[in-house]
Amino acid sequence: MPRTYKACLIGCGRMGATIDDEVEGRDDSFIWQPFSHAAAAVACERTDLVAVSDVFAEKAEAIRQRYGAERAYTDYQEMILKEKPDIVCIATRPGPHADMTVFAAENNVKGIYCEKPLCCSMEEADIMVDIVQKHGVKFNYGTQRRYMPIYRKVRELVDAGEIGDVLCSIAQYGAGSALWGLTHAADMLLFLAGDPEVDFVTGAIMCQDSDWEGNRLNVDPGIACGYIRYANGVHGYNTAGTGPEYEVCGARGKIRIQNNSREIQFRKKEGSFFEEVPFPETSRATGTVMGITDIAEALDEDRETKGPVHLARRSQETLMAMIESHRLGGKHITLPMENRSLYVTRDNW
Repeated sequence: MPRTYKACLIGCGRMGATIDDEVEGRDDSFIWQPFSHAAAAVACERTDLVAVSDVFAEKAEAIRQRYGAERAYTDYQEMILKEKPDIVCIATRPGPHADMTVFAAENNVKGIYCEKPLCCSMEEADIMVDIVQKHGVKFNYGTQRRYMPIYRKVRELVDAGEIGDVLCSIAQYGAGSALWGLTHAADMLLFLAGDPEVDFVTGAIMCQDSDWEGNRLNVDPGIACGYIRYANGVHGYNTAGTGPEYEVCGARGKIRIQNNSREIQFRKKEGSFFEEVPFPETSRATGTVMGITDIAEALDEDRETKGPVHLARRSQETLMAMIESHRLGGKHITLPMENRSLYVTRDNW
């Protein structure tokens, strides 16, 4: 019988514990629920949510009761040292993510599911990668689509050559906040391109000169447009079109993920035109549950997860490079970025 892993939650706010209330009753709830880290850890057959923590004691206790955890803490470090969890879910704002990841990894936590954004600078991201890899921690990132069966089926078809050589991946996720929202777009662009390394990035963001304080940007800017040149030759385009919708285009076909994955359009080239063909029937499962399940299975099998920390760094770096490109007047930013201390934040981060 598969092992059940002890899980703890850091951060009892929206994504940690309450976003399910917003989704419940919506016509797309079947795509997302269970959505929050707490709900997913309880729903996952491979984990037992034993404790939660939040700096606000009353919030921690309310979430403990709601999800049936045994104990609540106000100090995540105390929780990790006392509970000795196998898996920790980090669902705070991004400011402390690096410190929390380092502490967990250095104190025998075997798996980490970390909410996006990953962190606030590439210096922090580098520390996270170094420590996670040093301690052999199984890490997944909170870009849930990567773990959903329907997106993985798209990638499977692409990898099998069903659309021919991949030419580009396209994201329509709006021109919203770079790190808070467009982390989903950056990760899906990377995923549909085959998770390659990146040659260079250009971009244009929306902010005021007064938002800058030296090498620190005190807003999470909108991204009007972004271009990514992947090392395998694929072009990545982040557009201001509304969605979330994604497309991967090949020499002999196209797959478009529409209405936040409610429908999939699959077309193959027949003569001069692209003709629609059936998309294979695929099961539905929520990304948060699947991301945590994947950590448990990676621990079972001692394999890499589907959203490892180095890929989380790679997708976030494309967004940071778009910001850096704008700062330098539209310059091509070669990856890895030189300016790794560029810090992006906003109130309450």
